[in-house]
Amino acid sequence: MKSRSSFIQFIFLPFLLASLWGCAATEQHEQLSSREGRPSSFEIIEENGQLTEEIDTEATLSEPEITVAEEIKELETLGEWDAGKPEKVSAKAEITYDFPVTMNKQVEFYLNFFQHKHKKSFARWLERSGRYLPMMQEELRQAGLPLDLVYLPMIESGYSLTAYSRAKAVGPWQFIHSTGRHYGLTIDNFVDERRDPVKSTRAAIAFLSDLYDRFGDWHLAVAAYNAGGGKINQAIKRYKTNDFWELAQKSYLKNETKRYVPKLIAAILIAGNPGKYGFDNIDYQAPLAYETVEVPAWTSLRAVEVACGADLEDLKDLNRQLLQMMTPPDKDGYLLKVPMGRKEILAKNLPKVHATSTTNYKTHVVGKKDTLSKICTKYNLNKLTLLKANNLRKSKLTPGTRLRIPVQTTHYTLWDRDLPSSENDGSRLVLHTIKPGESISHIAQRYNVPLRLVAAWNELSDINRIRAGQQLALYVTDTAGTANIVTAKTAPHRPNTTTPVYYQVRSGDSLWSISRRFKLTATQLKKWNNLKDNLIHPGVRLRVSEPS
Repeated sequence: MKSRSSFIQFIFLPFLLASLWGCAATEQHEQLSSREGRPSSFEIIEENGQLTEEIDTEATLSEPEITVAEEIKELETLGEWDAGKPEKVSAKAEITYDFPVTMNKQVEFYLNFFQHKHKKSFARWLERSGRYLPMMQEELRQAGLPLDLVYLPMIESGYSLTAYSRAKAVGPWQFIHSTGRHYGLTIDNFVDERRDPVKSTRAAIAFLSDLYDRFGDWHLAVAAYNAGGGKINQAIKRYKTNDFWELAQKSYLKNETKRYVPKLIAAILIAGNPGKYGFDNIDYQAPLAYETVEVPAWTSLRAVEVACGADLEDLKDLNRQLLQMMTPPDKDGYLLKVPMGRKEILAKNLPKVHATSTTNYKTHVVGKKDTLSKICTKYNLNKLTLLKANNLRKSKLTPGTRLRIPVQTTHYTLWDRDLPSSENDGSRLVLHTIKPGESISHIAQRYNVPLRLVAAWNELSDINRIRAGQQLALYVTDTAGTANIVTAKTAPHRPNTTTPVYYQVRSGDSLWSISRRFKLTATQLKKWNNLKDNLIHPGVRLRVSEPS
């Protein structure tokens, strides 16, 4: 579409969001060995408190588009377009077609093109098609469309979910932004459903259905899929014919659109009977199979990997629509795809995933053209932070100097037992009352914690919507000058003689109701939790046992 105009559901406590949030645009992934009595874990890098996890950069130029110029040049040597004749198929034929197959010199050109010069590419597309054909054919069948349209993504993207074109079309069906959104696909900074094979297939079917209803001919409909309905409609009006092959003989339609129909017909013929055309021993990929699990907003695929033991690459491939490898922040629940047999273990373990963040450093060697501003822009730092991290008093830099660049490392860990309390793992609860003029960014910087975790701990769906006087809960610990951030825990601990007891504030709670529940006074609660007033918020953890 190069130039188109146009389950298991389970409930997590709100504070569990903190253990699931994603991390930085730049990351290092280190798989650590599991030892007896210790959790398995890995780490990823978050660049200086940014809200984004690493971006899925595995976008690839659409393979079929690479040869467009070559195809057009060679097609032009064939001379006038040939109207051709419909392919005759006997009633006893093993292979039949429900898309109108016409044979002419342009179709024969593509049959030869795929069988010889670009045989390796076409074989790769055939192999890749095995993953998506069953699902796509079923969607086409339910919609009552020709099943042969299942091969349209072959000439659009080679069945690649990460394909993009020079016209900024994306995904297996190569939707441009406006058409994708028109047909119900979500496209924003976190999600691009053009890369979701199921949702993009349904959108493509709706688009093709509209085009067929408009033109009443499948050749014209697929040509309009490439050029846009308006372009085809103008061609029909100009030449007073609704026969695609007659329109192809005229100059109005671009060669890129003209070649689209014979190319699809050739793909249908070969894919329907690959052995006949010399494509033997094709190793088709296994059909797409997955389960869906509803998970909270900001759930990182890294956390899911730890929780259910699935391979990260498999999770990414099943959820290519997640551009930042995390579920979107504006959805309370998001249906995540996981490999078959993993949803139950994910439901069980996701609440046990424990995330901690620490500040580490990497090295930048100052180049000849480097300035303090350039380095700060590159690593998304402010100048004061960079100067302090390197004990510098002036901004002039000497080439060859090695600078310490602070970055935040987030560790995800799966514990087989209840997570330790924040007291046990060295953290402390800090209740910060927002002052006039303060922003979440300033507060996160002050306490040296990731912006995303401040938002998660306090259930802030919009970090810009805060008010003076509002109280924020922060879980921090200072170790050798490094701030470690721990997540809230999965459940309150039962009282005993050695472990402090904490209570997670819920909607409707007040200091008075909590004090009555634990047979305390509001004064005791305020003293033990360093509260200056009676204002508390859902998600805050209050100590409800007397400090030893």
